[in-house]
Amino acid sequence: MVFETIANLIAERNDCDASEIKRETTFQDLGIDSLDTVEMLMDLEDQLGMEIELDQKVETVGDLVDFIESKQG
Repeated sequence: MVFETIANLIAERNDCDASEIKRETTFQDLGIDSLDTVEMLMDLEDQLGMEIELDQKVETVGDLVDFIESKQG
Protein backbone atom coordinates (compact mmCIF):
# COMPACT_ATOMS: atom_id res chain seq x y z
CA MET A 1 0.00 0.00 0.00
CA VAL A 2 2.78 2.44 0.87
CA PHE A 3 4.58 1.82 -2.42
CA GLU A 4 1.41 2.33 -4.45
CA THR A 5 0.63 5.56 -2.58
CA ILE A 6 4.13 6.91 -3.20
CA ALA A 7 4.17 5.80 -6.85
CA ASN A 8 0.80 7.42 -7.52
CA LEU A 9 1.88 10.63 -5.82
CA ILE A 10 5.11 10.78 -7.84
CA ALA A 11 3.26 9.99 -11.07
CA GLU A 12 0.76 12.75 -10.36
CA ARG A 13 3.51 15.29 -9.57
CA ASN A 14 5.74 14.29 -12.50
CA ASP A 15 3.03 13.66 -15.07
CA CYS A 16 4.09 10.09 -15.75
CA ASP A 17 2.58 6.62 -15.38
CA ALA A 18 2.78 5.07 -11.90
CA SER A 19 3.58 1.69 -13.50
CA GLU A 20 6.92 3.15 -14.68
CA ILE A 21 8.02 3.74 -11.09
CA LYS A 22 9.89 0.86 -9.46
CA ARG A 23 11.36 0.40 -5.98
CA GLU A 24 14.85 0.91 -7.39
CA THR A 25 13.93 4.17 -9.17
CA THR A 26 15.98 7.02 -7.71
CA PHE A 27 14.52 10.41 -6.91
CA GLN A 28 17.35 11.91 -8.94
CA ASP A 29 16.21 9.91 -12.00
CA LEU A 30 12.73 11.34 -11.44
CA GLY A 31 14.06 14.89 -11.23
CA ILE A 32 12.86 15.26 -7.63
CA ASP A 33 14.97 17.69 -5.59
CA SER A 34 14.97 18.36 -1.85
CA LEU A 35 12.15 20.92 -2.02
CA ASP A 36 10.03 18.49 -4.05
CA THR A 37 10.78 15.81 -1.44
CA VAL A 38 9.54 18.02 1.42
CA GLU A 39 6.33 18.81 -0.45
CA MET A 40 5.84 15.15 -1.33
CA LEU A 41 6.34 14.11 2.30
CA MET A 42 3.68 16.57 3.42
CA ASP A 43 1.26 15.07 0.88
CA LEU A 44 2.20 11.56 2.06
CA GLU A 45 1.55 12.51 5.67
CA ASP A 46 -1.96 13.56 4.71
CA GLN A 47 -2.63 10.44 2.64
CA LEU A 48 -1.16 7.97 5.14
CA GLY A 49 -2.44 9.74 8.24
CA MET A 50 0.92 9.81 9.99
CA GLU A 51 3.77 12.20 10.66
CA ILE A 52 6.93 11.46 8.69
CA GLU A 53 10.14 12.77 10.22
CA LEU A 54 12.77 11.90 7.62
CA ASP A 55 15.92 11.35 9.68
CA GLN A 56 17.95 9.45 7.12
CA LYS A 57 18.89 9.82 3.49
CA VAL A 58 16.62 8.07 1.03
CA GLU A 59 17.78 7.78 -2.56
CA THR A 60 15.26 5.40 -4.08
CA VAL A 61 11.51 4.95 -3.94
CA GLY A 62 12.15 1.64 -2.16
CA ASP A 63 14.26 3.39 0.49
CA LEU A 64 11.35 5.71 1.24
CA VAL A 65 8.84 2.83 1.31
CA ASP A 66 11.04 0.88 3.75
CA PHE A 67 11.55 3.95 5.93
CA ILE A 68 7.82 4.70 6.17
CA GLU A 69 6.90 1.07 6.79
CA SER A 70 9.47 0.90 9.63
CA LYS A 71 7.83 3.95 11.25
CA GLN A 72 4.35 2.48 10.92
CA GLY A 73 5.36 -0.30 13.30
